[in-house]
Amino acid sequence: MAFTRKARFVAGGHMTEAPSSLTYLSVVLRETVQIALTIAALNDLDIMAVSIGNAYLNAPYREKVYFTTGTEFSAKKGQYVVVIRALYGLKTSGAAWRAFLAQTMYNLGFKSCNAGPDLWMKPGVKND
Repeated sequence: MAFTRKARFVAGGHMTEAPSSLTYLSVVLRETVQIALTIAALNDLDIMAVSIGNAYLNAPYREKVYFTTGTEFSAKKGQYVVVIRALYGLKTSGAAWRAFLAQTMYNLGFKSCNAGPDLWMKPGVKND
């Protein structure tokens, strides 16, 4: 049996202040999903859904954030570390992740729905 180790770093965002304009929580509305599923069923369209694990860690962080390493870093204890990816716990990580996801989806040819910006569509041709 193979074992892997995984570290999860969570920032103490509750100890910082951030402008409310930078915070964001991306949630697809239930009604948006219901309408999309209905349209897909009526037009015999394929639906794809995805859940992205460790999502925030994929997004580059826009602000300058650093911290001092603790005892868990052994020989590197006390050194400064610069955060280059969004961390869970930072107030602006949600906005950084949403911006990164949106750019990636646009690059893949998807378009955001006007009714629900977190519903993504891509035109396609169905072979009959």
